[in-house]
Amino acid sequence: MRVAKWGNSLALRLPAKLVKELELVEGDEVELRPLGPRTLEVAKDNEREWAMRRIRELSRPLPPGWKFDRDEANERGGRGDPDEP
Repeated sequence: MRVAKWGNSLALRLPAKLVKELELVEGDEVELRPLGPRTLEVAKDNEREWAMRRIRELSRPLPPGWKFDRDEANERGGRGDPDEP
């Protein structure tokens, strides 16, 4: 791999074989970790996918017939905290 200038940063171009092995696609996050002198570990960072999966697991369905009313929400003021005046 060759280090190249990209704006004010440095960039690495990953070989196609590594991209295929890690199942990377454009926009994926990767993590580089030093393992020792002149040795790096490249790994796909799945933390964002994990967080989104957890958010979906925690979501609950809205009551039947529930409809958002912007005027009512604005009348409450604040951020929707029922204890907030």
